[in-house]
Amino acid sequence: MKKMLIVGGAGYLGGYMTDVFMQRAEYEVTVYDNLLYETRYLKDVPFIYGDVTDTEKLGAIVNDFDIVVWLAAIVGDGACAVDPALTEKVNYGSVKWLVDHYKGTIVFMSTCSVYGMNNDLIDEDAAPNPLSVYAETKIKAEMYVRENSADYLIFRLGTLYGLGDPFSRVRFDLVVNVLTLRAVQGLPLTVFGGEQWRPILHVRDVAHAIEYCLDHDVRGLYNLSERNTEINALAEQIATEVPGTTIVRQEMKYEDLRDYKVKHDRILSTGWRPQYTLEEGIRQMARVIAEHRVCDPADPIYSNVAYLKSILLGD
Repeated sequence: MKKMLIVGGAGYLGGYMTDVFMQRAEYEVTVYDNLLYETRYLKDVPFIYGDVTDTEKLGAIVNDFDIVVWLAAIVGDGACAVDPALTEKVNYGSVKWLVDHYKGTIVFMSTCSVYGMNNDLIDEDAAPNPLSVYAETKIKAEMYVRENSADYLIFRLGTLYGLGDPFSRVRFDLVVNVLTLRAVQGLPLTVFGGEQWRPILHVRDVAHAIEYCLDHDVRGLYNLSERNTEINALAEQIATEVPGTTIVRQEMKYEDLRDYKVKHDRILSTGWRPQYTLEEGIRQMARVIAEHRVCDPADPIYSNVAYLKSILLGD
């Protein structure tokens, strides 16, 4: 049996991932999390409350585990811009500490945002072009892992969407999720520009990709996505799934200049395939919203940047 520590296992990405590996007899799972976005954690799994910057606490336990899945990070351009110094400490400094002090298998989540703006269909060998503190800290961290760890698996994730596990919060600061929210609320989908490309991926497929790679001894760096799509096409698909939705297109450029399409041939060549589609993710999200399972979607807790501003800046 392999002992696995999921750092950030109580989050949007980690919730479903914890469930996947808890169900596997081959793994003994422990979650390490500071519950930044939660007020409680009642999942039936061994749990250690702690921050990734608490190297004394981490140092006392980390080498008891065969695999460390490192999900903890400040995520998103806006959220990382709230406190760039804190972002550097969490997104890069803590990862550097891990690589320097841990000798087992590291599974690290990077982001396709490191590509910034690129007109080509790009693979993992393309030169990074980070346009934000988020992307800059992520590329620094993944490069440190690649240059200094002997056993690593890194995913550059596409833009996530959909529902994870029943315990973890929904995120309404991701483009598919927030546009679906607006559609179900009967609001028009305002698309700025709309010709920007994004690779997208259901949040649950990250867990299944890690599971597949660990089962098949796959290591290295991989783009991870389901498909590339334009923002216009996303809005149109949501309008198809939520009848009556109107789309308003604005010619002005949105402040987010990221525009890139990525190849995922390398991960597909291992045999992995995504299990979820955009259409399924939209329907999942629309059902949860329509049934009022989220009482107040405008609560800052459902947005990384809004919540961090509320606790760090008092906004």
